[in-house]
Amino acid sequence: MLSRLAAASILLLAAACGPAGEPPESNMSTEEAQSLLRVATFNVSLYRDEGGALLSDLQTDENPQLEAVRAIIDRVDPQILVLNEFDYEPSGETLDLFAEQLGLGYDYRLSLPSNTGVPSGADLDGDGRADHPQGSREYGNDAFGYGIHPGQYAIAILSKYPIDEEAVRTFRTLRWKDVPNNLLPTEFYSEEAQEVFRLSSKTHADVPVEVDGETIHMILAHPTPPGFDGPEDRNGRRNHDEIRLLTEYVGGAGWIVDDEGGVGGLSEDAKFFIAGDLNSDPADGDQLEGTEQKAISALIAHPRVQDALPASSGGTAASANQGGANEGQSGDPAYDTSDFSDRRVGNLRVDYVLPSSNLEVVGSGVFWPAPDEPGFELVGPGYPPVSSDHRLVWVDVAL
Repeated sequence: MLSRLAAASILLLAAACGPAGEPPESNMSTEEAQSLLRVATFNVSLYRDEGGALLSDLQTDENPQLEAVRAIIDRVDPQILVLNEFDYEPSGETLDLFAEQLGLGYDYRLSLPSNTGVPSGADLDGDGRADHPQGSREYGNDAFGYGIHPGQYAIAILSKYPIDEEAVRTFRTLRWKDVPNNLLPTEFYSEEAQEVFRLSSKTHADVPVEVDGETIHMILAHPTPPGFDGPEDRNGRRNHDEIRLLTEYVGGAGWIVDDEGGVGGLSEDAKFFIAGDLNSDPADGDQLEGTEQKAISALIAHPRVQDALPASSGGTAASANQGGANEGQSGDPAYDTSDFSDRRVGNLRVDYVLPSSNLEVVGSGVFWPAPDEPGFELVGPGYPPVSSDHRLVWVDVAL
């Protein structure tokens, strides 16, 4: 986008966010403020173990987790907000109620169908069965994406700008075996499993949003965590290829086929944000054996993508206070977006808002207050999570 905010951009970059990663109080005029677009992603951890349970919780007068999640979103107030781990149900009633309770003007909403908890009909975990009862861990292991009921851990998007629902592209049914140069562990999965196995553990989606006469493509995904498997590293391989699909898509790859049969990736002049919990840290966490570069590193380094490096003081403080696995990490904890087990992996950067290189970034942050900063009560010191084990990440661009 062409900037009409050169002076304001300099001021914002000088103080891109408050110490907690919270957007700063601004002296900009109303006109200048209206010339900014704030996009955020938040893994809200609002999954439930039964279908419909999230709607019931939303209808309850008091729920401390929901109250904390809503308070965080209210403080940052993005115009476009991507939600991860928000259970899907076809009517959209759950998302509608959540948006209405926020009261921030999210008039445009889309809840995306998810592979999580959808039976594959095949034995995907190698235990010799594919008929486990819904609600069991074994059922989830044989679903297209892990989930103990259909729609668990799904993706949704809220927007103050119109969503062009007719132009949405999804890639939920793309088979892993159909991805060129894939890392599908054929020695682990049976031929039957390989024939049906979908790459996306939730979904991959391109959601066009109309912002002041321009189309912004919101490219969404939530790849599987690269763990919870065995020496075959099936989840690590899947995470790698799920992220690589994003790289191929923004690069305009011609082999990609969407769920409606449309062919090809994104046009070379498109403006976009890649947003979501990608479950991969460029510096720390799992490294896939036999690969020279992490898929997340390749995505960030793509010439069509820019990384605003959203940061917080809370991430730095949490790493120092919690110790454990954090002590052996090489990445800057200011960029961390998740508060994971300090005995195993430590805190990581896994949540991303990556603008296209043809957008002008003027601010960014991770909402993670340090213990002595306002808002710390919304994230807490670690386990159990107050709101989520992930932090909201936001990026501002000039319109």
